[in-house]
Amino acid sequence: MTIDSQILGALRDGGEAGASGAALAKQLGVSRAAVWNHVQELRRHGYDIEASPHHGYILRGTPDALHGDDLMARLGKTRAIGRDIRVFSETTSTNDIVEKLARDGVTEGITVFAESQTKGRGRLGRTWVSPAGRGLWFSILLRPPLRPTQATQLTVISAVAVARAIEKETGLEPEIKWPNDIMFGPRKAAGILLELGAELDRIRYVVLGIGIDVNLTAEELPPELSETATSLRLQAGRPLDRAALATAVLRELDHLYWRLKSGDFPEISDEWMRRCTTLGRRVVIRVGDRVIHGQAEALDEEGALLIRTEHGRLERIIGGDVTLEKNR
Repeated sequence: MTIDSQILGALRDGGEAGASGAALAKQLGVSRAAVWNHVQELRRHGYDIEASPHHGYILRGTPDALHGDDLMARLGKTRAIGRDIRVFSETTSTNDIVEKLARDGVTEGITVFAESQTKGRGRLGRTWVSPAGRGLWFSILLRPPLRPTQATQLTVISAVAVARAIEKETGLEPEIKWPNDIMFGPRKAAGILLELGAELDRIRYVVLGIGIDVNLTAEELPPELSETATSLRLQAGRPLDRAALATAVLRELDHLYWRLKSGDFPEISDEWMRRCTTLGRRVVIRVGDRVIHGQAEALDEEGALLIRTEHGRLERIIGGDVTLEKNR
């Protein structure tokens, strides 16, 4: 962790009691003057840090902005995800940055956020609108010990992690629509995109991209999405702390990713199925030029969706565009 993230972590731990400059200097192995310089830099980034002669430094407020040091301080030690967090003010797509890091051989767990994306993308080549400072747009590098056919497991655990974090931070009860959408009724608030570098029998890396519409107002949603999209702010009726939500998502992801690698996918998929609105419904799935009509029945052991077709066959679906049919 950087010195800034350690200072922020100590200030959060200290609360109203604060943290003295001498104690921080000893903990960090630097001079008190160096601590002061770092505090000044944090203030320039918008952190309200009070200097008290009796209590030392006290954190009074944080900016509505994402900073890697702050996110790492909030997150603390993890097994993999969030071990290194970088934040860009703007980029084309966070997936583009993480894919380059993957090809350069960077260790898994590095996480890249952008305050805005100029070419954010969703599944099937769709555009993801990502205005500055209104949501969470980020990507994570993973190197899971999975076969390419098991990649859907990562979508499943990611959807559960995002749903759990939203529930804990907002009190809302999001639902999951297979394979990658976080929903409130018919409206989507978050999505997940996996991009793989793989060989025939193994995954070399996965770029896990997540987009969450956090504080968008109704006026900021594109008109063409007014009937199908929403934000957590619209659902909760209040603006939300993006950094707190980001930390909650990363913490849940890190825990579930560890459980996945430990062989606990069946238990995670059980929770996914409880949250999923697709199962038990008649669906239309478009896979390339093919259209499949049937009833979504369950997930299999690798995370694929099992569909009972109109002809009574059970088909295994690992990707596609899903539309829920109206109940007959």
